[in-house]
Amino acid sequence: MLSAILTVVALGFLPSGSSAHADPMSTWQPGSGSELITSVTPAGENRQLVTMIDPRTRVMAVYLIDGASGEVSLKSVRAFQWDLQLAEFNGTSPLPREIRSLVEQHR
Repeated sequence: MLSAILTVVALGFLPSGSSAHADPMSTWQPGSGSELITSVTPAGENRQLVTMIDPRTRVMAVYLIDGASGEVSLKSVRAFQWDLQLAEFNGTSPLPREIRSLVEQHR
């Protein structure tokens, strides 16, 4: 995991004309040589958020990288296996169960 973090951090310090900074949206890609999936997202002036997901263990981690100081801060780690068991959370209408009900009524 450390090598994946270092790779992502190194990508974060490429010159602004490089392809790593050409698209302001986050880019998801498999970690090199590992099962990790990483995303690098701009987070303001000279900062980036790095999200790493281990699909095998269903755990994600979020890091904030300060390009000026080189500081890498772990912001959050979460096992999301139970999250994926929820049918809905923080949903707005129509909720999945409401859509299902409508579909079943029209069959």
